[in-house]
Amino acid sequence: MSEPANSWRVAEASAGWRRASGDLPDVNVWLALTHTGHPFHEPAARYWQTACDAGTSLWFCRTTMMSLVRLLAQSAVMGEQVMSLPQALAVYQQWQAVPQVGMLPDPPELDALVQTMVGSLSVPLPARLWPDVCLAATAQAAGLKMVTFDRDFARFNLSDWELLRLNE
Repeated sequence: MSEPANSWRVAEASAGWRRASGDLPDVNVWLALTHTGHPFHEPAARYWQTACDAGTSLWFCRTTMMSLVRLLAQSAVMGEQVMSLPQALAVYQQWQAVPQVGMLPDPPELDALVQTMVGSLSVPLPARLWPDVCLAATAQAAGLKMVTFDRDFARFNLSDWELLRLNE
């Protein structure tokens, strides 16, 4: 590549960035909450109710936001209820209007933590799990509980995570 070495820069984290409290739901949780026809809608709704009753803040990060919009706009996922990208983005914006829901900026140490997590794995990380390591690192860096239906998060040794189950 002919670009100068210093032309690729990572945006500086906001000087006001701080750890958060609450949960970082995986995109599979946001999708199940959003799509009433999703097979995991009921356990996701139970989780939502429990979190709301406890006053728990729920967070999107850039990865979950982009993934939710992408999945809502895919007919293979949504079937006849598939949305256009503007419609899917509007759904995300509706979530952002809910008082318990916020958007978490990337933590300043995210890249370093991703590298550490990938380096600490005893087996190579399959490419399909690359977004998961970013979510796990975001939750860890921000001090949030990762909430998911995906057992693959066990490999990241998170200090706080919850595996939602279909039958609870």
